[in-house]
Amino acid sequence: MIDTHTHLYVEAFDEDRDAAIQSAISEGVTDFYVPAIDSEYHQRMFDLERSYPKRIHLMMGLHPTHVKDNFREELACVEKQLAEREFSAVGEIGIDLYWDKQYLQQQQEAFDLQITWAKSKGLPIVIHCRDAFDEVFEVLEGQQGESLRGIFHCFTGTLEQAQRAIAFNLKLGIGGVVTFKNGKIDQFLNQLPLSSIVLETDAPYLAPVPYRGKRNESAYLPLIRDKIANCYGSSADEIDAITTQNAKAVFQNQKIGIKK
Repeated sequence: MIDTHTHLYVEAFDEDRDAAIQSAISEGVTDFYVPAIDSEYHQRMFDLERSYPKRIHLMMGLHPTHVKDNFREELACVEKQLAEREFSAVGEIGIDLYWDKQYLQQQQEAFDLQITWAKSKGLPIVIHCRDAFDEVFEVLEGQQGESLRGIFHCFTGTLEQAQRAIAFNLKLGIGGVVTFKNGKIDQFLNQLPLSSIVLETDAPYLAPVPYRGKRNESAYLPLIRDKIANCYGSSADEIDAITTQNAKAVFQNQKIGIKK
């Protein structure tokens, strides 16, 4: 299994990061895709990669909730990093209007620019969207084309929104919300092709049932996998195989699936 979205470098794992990673590996997670937040966390990301160079795959981008008055400085830092070394994706990027609508215009500008950078480098994007489906789709409309690909992270929308995202050549990142009683996506997930699904935890956030409300971990990915298998009437092994292939299709420049 591949965890396509996990924040293993954040403070929530400072006391037991190695143990959490080893626990996930023992549960069958082979690779961890790690999204960026802002420049304050870059060194933490690089340190994590140095510790697990064959398993940790870093993204680079400016998280929409960290788009503030200094967003141009932060974007310059992202651009510099993208120029200096390789990353697996540009992310996580997007629009978040749940916490604050003050910076909508800046979020839209940052999102659009980072998509352009991703396309110029042949990289996928990983999208964060909260209370902002219309705004995200508006930006994607202006960027659509064969070179646009990626993951709609933590998808929690409707069937119609899922189909629209897939039409933009995006996979849907399905995480712990699929196990929630009020999550709703489990009610229509089987109407979407399995080829459009990838697994993610978004650790340390959004832990699946029965750990909801507690710190999420990449080791909980099998719980998400099993719920998806239930939705499709498939076996766990089939979901493992298909979602792994889907992740490989997104992250084309990465050697993933390392067992040792």
